[in-house]
Amino acid sequence: MKLDRKEILSVLETISIAGEGKNMVESGAVQNVVTFGDEVVVDVVLTTPALHIKNRAEADIKKVIAEKINADAKVKVNIKVETPAKEEANTIKGKAIPGISNIIAVSSGKGGVGKSTITANLAVALSKMGFKVGVLDADIYGPSMPIMFDVESAKPISVEVDGKSKMQPVQSYGVELLSIGFFTKPDQAVIWRGPMASKALNQMIFDANWGEIDFMLIDLPPGTGDIHLSIMQSLPITGAVVVSTPQAVALADAKKGVSMFMSDSIQVPVLGIIENMAYFTPEELPNNKYYIFGKEGAKNLAEDLEVPFLGEVPLVQSIREAGDYGRPAALQTGSVLETVFEDLARNVVSETVKRNENLPATEAIKITTMAGCSAVKK
Repeated sequence: MKLDRKEILSVLETISIAGEGKNMVESGAVQNVVTFGDEVVVDVVLTTPALHIKNRAEADIKKVIAEKINADAKVKVNIKVETPAKEEANTIKGKAIPGISNIIAVSSGKGGVGKSTITANLAVALSKMGFKVGVLDADIYGPSMPIMFDVESAKPISVEVDGKSKMQPVQSYGVELLSIGFFTKPDQAVIWRGPMASKALNQMIFDANWGEIDFMLIDLPPGTGDIHLSIMQSLPITGAVVVSTPQAVALADAKKGVSMFMSDSIQVPVLGIIENMAYFTPEELPNNKYYIFGKEGAKNLAEDLEVPFLGEVPLVQSIREAGDYGRPAALQTGSVLETVFEDLARNVVSETVKRNENLPATEAIKITTMAGCSAVKK
């Protein structure tokens, strides 16, 4: 059966790009349609780098052609991303750090879900896989990385690099580490307004001798606030990982976190969701699983939001103990937990590779001031 170009354009008018009101032909997303007998090639241009929107567009095109024209049609969809030019006046633009390949923001919608624990173990697992890893503890008001890496008493030294004085990150278990906790006393509360916290973070980001880093993990504070915007304004984030527990309250906040990264003004690709405290297995009953906080809540959320599910971490006492003693559980050679965090690390690497192959480099967001109001733009 020979396919008709006009007929294909007609059925494409019945679908739209996620987040846009117009159909994909009217909006100009469909650039060209070429037919060759029972084969059709559809060229599409998107204005957002979000991977899930690209995948959704391709799936919708193939589905509508199969259902309304010919189920046996051979459909190829070519998608490229062209981000519209943005106003440059009165903007503050972030910059990449030389030598750092991928910057991963680890976030959670609410506190207490184990975000910092996941960050620490993920960093160790990546390091054990042979990657050069750095961790920036951006949780200004509750820094925990010095405890988790057993370097509470450490102080970054000053080194000279190309004639400039730089902070040398503290190294522990093969991971380069900087935290505001290195510059405050253990019992000292950090009572700073947003600009002061942002200035401290910028110093740890740009005035440090990070060297060559494959993965920089940024442990963000809970929620969606000023520190998050400051980080994304300062750095081009490769992608974000959202941590949640399975219960409804945590999932509601995790959904907001995903929404923040995927918003038009931010546009940071979400690499996936990790479910922490997924189930409890007693030591004396190793084959039993008790879903204390609910079952597969974060996994279901990932499916609903069309973002990858990176894996689950059980509720195990030794994970907490390992963090308290400053020796992340991922270091436990031959243990189930070592395998759990290795699987998470592999999934993060895999999604990062996909993101880098399919999407353009993320730009740091810009803060544009207009008429006395601050608006976030990409």
